[in-house]
Amino acid sequence: MSKFRKQHMAIEWHDMIDTDNIQPAVEATLKEKAALVGRVGLMMLSVGTCAWRVRASMNKISRALGITCVADIGLLSIEYTCMEKGETFTNAISLSTTGVNTDKLSALEFFADGFKERAERYSMEQFHRILDKIGSMSGNYKSWDLGLASGLACCAFTFLLGGGPVEMICAFFGAGIGNFVRKLLLERHITLFANVTAGVAAACSVYVLCIKLAEMLFGVSDLHQAGYICSMLFVIPGFPLITGGIDLSKLDIRSGLERVTYALLIIFMATVTGWAAASVFRFEPGDFAALEIDEPLLIAFRLITSFCGVYGFSLMFNSTRKMAVTAGIIGMIANTLRLELIDLAELPAGAAAFIGALSAGLMASAIKKKIGWPRITLTVPSIVIMVPGMFMYKGVYFMVQNDITSGSMWLTKAILIVASLPLGLVFARILTDNNFRKSS
Repeated sequence: MSKFRKQHMAIEWHDMIDTDNIQPAVEATLKEKAALVGRVGLMMLSVGTCAWRVRASMNKISRALGITCVADIGLLSIEYTCMEKGETFTNAISLSTTGVNTDKLSALEFFADGFKERAERYSMEQFHRILDKIGSMSGNYKSWDLGLASGLACCAFTFLLGGGPVEMICAFFGAGIGNFVRKLLLERHITLFANVTAGVAAACSVYVLCIKLAEMLFGVSDLHQAGYICSMLFVIPGFPLITGGIDLSKLDIRSGLERVTYALLIIFMATVTGWAAASVFRFEPGDFAALEIDEPLLIAFRLITSFCGVYGFSLMFNSTRKMAVTAGIIGMIANTLRLELIDLAELPAGAAAFIGALSAGLMASAIKKKIGWPRITLTVPSIVIMVPGMFMYKGVYFMVQNDITSGSMWLTKAILIVASLPLGLVFARILTDNNFRKSS
């Protein structure tokens, strides 16, 4: 077997500075300043945040160092130029892959926010050492922790989509093992299509096994087969879908299109794998059996399951438990509001999604003033549970079955909701953030 060779070469950041130079960073050369600006931007990009936030962090560092920076930012790469007193330095840097890490995002935000007051005291070497420490932050949770988190999230998701106890239990085991498998593959740097396919296939297989065991041991009806879709919803890329929409709203067209394309690739592989599994096991995406629950009790269950779903997804994004609880409370209120607007006020699903996301954004902005966490670490996890993964799956499933009418209907519903979610966050930001509100 040939030795594995990395396709993307690592950047030796410390080789770009004079490690013996202890002068303050503001007195460093343009090359050294530009290297630090680029490293901060690349690290911000690596944790899954949108281009607007990456550029904002690069600008904070540049202003503190007394230079001007212009950047073109994509999903995996940054091309930027730094200027100082007629001298320019241009660089192009890239990542090997992308992911989401809200804990590291928060640490980088605090680094950028506090950089100005330290720029005249710390050397370039000291700043790079701080970034080394942030970059080496390990995940807060092990693979089995993330398996449990995805099981909890998809179990809650199942109820919110209309499933009952049987579907919820089976989805818990299916999603838990599916995400556990995918996480193990990610730790071994297995490529995107392979890890998505393996994770979804494992989730669907475990769900089928659980249903068949329930049928044999407890006489459970095969109507509960409909919930197998819920076992694979842990893979739906809500974070890049929503941040891509935010980028498009700020005219970061390149980043927005690349993020949406990345999300669509995952959705396509997940749904096709789910369709293949359904064909093998002869499952169909039918409707859930109606649950007879009084409205007050239904609202209470929706509050609880919305909290559990958002909490689980937040842990999957590597949020600290305090962040996850806070996002869970926001999502609990926002998602229940969305569902009640659909049921009681008979609002269209897209309009209800917009209002739900808007309320989540406003709540996160109020909390940021008290706690200081970046908004995106609370807003996106709190509305990921609103992403219509089941609609997306049904759309692709019926398309593959050549039922173009049904497939188009489900995909149209999904597109309207997905488009409404980032719009809700964007307008919440417009109402509460002067910097975001301006086009400059």
